[in-house]
Amino acid sequence: MPTALLWFRRDLRLADHPALLDAREAAGPDGAVLPLFVFDPRLWGPSGLPRRQFLLDCLADLGGQADGALVLRSGDPARVVPDLAREVDAVSVHVSADTGVHGRQRDAAVERALGDVPLVRTGSPYAVTPGRVTKSDGTPFRVFSPFARAWREHGWRAPAPRPDDVPWVTGVRSEDPPTAPDLNGVRLPPAGEAAAHDAWRRFRAERLEGYRTTRNTPGTDGTSRLSAYLKYGCVHPRTLLADLEGLESDSADSFRNELAWRDFYADVLWHRPESAREPLDERMHAMAYDTGEDADARFEAWARGRTGYPIVDAGVRQLLGEAYVHNRVRMIVASFLVKDLHVDWRRGARYFMQHLVDGDLASNNHGWQWVAGTGTDASPYYRVFNPTRQGKEFDPDGDYVRRWVPELRDVPARYVHEPWLAPDGVPDGYPLPIVDHAEERRVALERYQQVRDG
Repeated sequence: MPTALLWFRRDLRLADHPALLDAREAAGPDGAVLPLFVFDPRLWGPSGLPRRQFLLDCLADLGGQADGALVLRSGDPARVVPDLAREVDAVSVHVSADTGVHGRQRDAAVERALGDVPLVRTGSPYAVTPGRVTKSDGTPFRVFSPFARAWREHGWRAPAPRPDDVPWVTGVRSEDPPTAPDLNGVRLPPAGEAAAHDAWRRFRAERLEGYRTTRNTPGTDGTSRLSAYLKYGCVHPRTLLADLEGLESDSADSFRNELAWRDFYADVLWHRPESAREPLDERMHAMAYDTGEDADARFEAWARGRTGYPIVDAGVRQLLGEAYVHNRVRMIVASFLVKDLHVDWRRGARYFMQHLVDGDLASNNHGWQWVAGTGTDASPYYRVFNPTRQGKEFDPDGDYVRRWVPELRDVPARYVHEPWLAPDGVPDGYPLPIVDHAEERRVALERYQQVRDG
């Protein structure tokens, strides 16, 4: 029986899956599809515990959808995939294209090892595959707004139909998955394709209408919470965009913009793979950051949510409690580490990737670079988030702070973002601010000016 091998990676779904349709067609009317997932130690090892658990849960869901046929193997894909292809005499191996740094290198190695068996790339995890949206002269965009305009003009394909029935290959040896991690109470969202679609339907029906405003208020349930599902491909962004077709409103456009940001950062990484670890703006290699024992102590206070700035501490504690941080708060938390504590953005980016369930290299690291002024932002020099002012503006009643910083639950709203000014003083157990924001802002601006002056 002709067999086509479908190698799942960041596409853990059956709906809107072009590679699945190609695999089914390649197998022919008398053939079948063998679904595979490989635990690559180069990816599994560095992954934080929340991402490991969410992946395992997604695979359990996918295995059920594939009638128990999903084969799990562990090891270097350049060995595992060709070995399995030979084992089942596969006519072809099908994947969704991986445009990430490691993924491109890995797939090239697998393709070489497969020899005469073709590795067929169909689709990608993005609405528009990285590299396809460029300026009129063919060069990549460095700034989001013109990219987003070109992205909309380019458009995207209609969602691929979900096959009514897939003849799966059964009876192939599958290995046990890695041991589930101990999350120590961290709460993750339900995993899998059905959960992703449920989350989308709830958001569209209940929260999309006010999204443009409520997405900035962490004390309300105003965001989509779809980032983890998009990270693992439980739902494709093209599916969401198609569902929004014909819906013209400021909030719908704001949500489309968030999907455009995701594609933009993936596009930046495609063209500049070194930007995953190094400043996109090469001048920023000269930026001075603090190191040593004092810097380590400040980083540790930040990493535990003990800086004395309530909105910053609430954001870090949400990260540790839910493996997720509200997007507005991510910017505040990142800005504080880089521009108030003068710690290298890469250290913060690594910490986020260790703890986020939706940790995506392109979005996370380029988001940190945007805040740090080393990346795609057109005017990063003077932007230093004031954590107190940000808290007052976007969490005016202190609902978000009180949820995540229980020491401040009895502090009146007037003082919840400045507890050191409260008549009764800072509550027992909560620290005073570890730095003076005005002074550290001055230091940050001086350092940026030094870089600008060459």
